[in-house]
Amino acid sequence: MITKGQKAPEISLFSNEKKEVRVADFQGKKHVLLLFFPQAFTGVCTNELNLVNNELEEYDKKDVQVLGISTDSPFTLAEYAKVNALKFPLLSDHDAVIGDAFGIKYPAGGFALGMSRVSKRSAFIIDKEGLVRYAEVLENAGHLPNFEAIKGCINSL
Repeated sequence: MITKGQKAPEISLFSNEKKEVRVADFQGKKHVLLLFFPQAFTGVCTNELNLVNNELEEYDKKDVQVLGISTDSPFTLAEYAKVNALKFPLLSDHDAVIGDAFGIKYPAGGFALGMSRVSKRSAFIIDKEGLVRYAEVLENAGHLPNFEAIKGCINSL
């Protein structure tokens, strides 16, 4: 698993707007808050992303780009973003390559209903230099990341 202080793996994924998004493109410009969420259109994931969406202006003021990542397709994520009026990109890790790179995938068949290729709910802050400054991986998909700790980390950057 990727931990605090390590260089973040390269991330290049397609968004809900069907545009390629590379985290490296934010280096030198913005910090990045990566929020891995298991599945679109589920209760806890929707709650998490709406909480962040409602505070997006605060993240913007701190030079933080929020990116949500799941294994859903870009088409599913487009509808999900539309239904929830989400104002930040949702990235499709449909092959779970990035989840693998971060070491946060559930074991085969280890998620709800025996699903595979699903990343654990996780939060990572990558600073403007590309280093991981915060890493939280939740074993229980029903729990939310510690947003107070996330904000504390952001305030220290």
